Amino acid sequence: MSITALKFVRAVGIADGVSLIVLLFIAMPMKYMAGMPLAVSIVGAIHGGIFVTYVLALLLAQIVVRWNIIWSVLGVAAAFVPFANFFLDRKFKKMQKEREEEAGIQAIS
Repeated sequence: MSITALKFVRAVGIADGVSLIVLLFIAMPMKYMAGMPLAVSIVGAIHGGIFVTYVLALLLAQIVVRWNIIWSVLGVAAAFVPFANFFLDRKFKKMQKEREEEAGIQAIS
């Protein structure tokens, strides 16, 4: 179960990182340079939903994986910094691999 929780955190974390980048570097310029405020409304709502899911995924991982609270705090902090989720994902991937090796599961990705 802990491996599944880590996979879920990683997937939602990447989605959150991508949605933040789209919001900041595509939708915001469309709003201010092209006069299209609807872009921010749509992408912002999508990003908000993904962010809430990410926080819930971190909470799930906190409970299931029983990792140090710092990982959850770093996860939330990374959600506010462009590209930070991708760097944190490296650590989560390493954690996932270690747990897969402990469980005797052959890592695919």
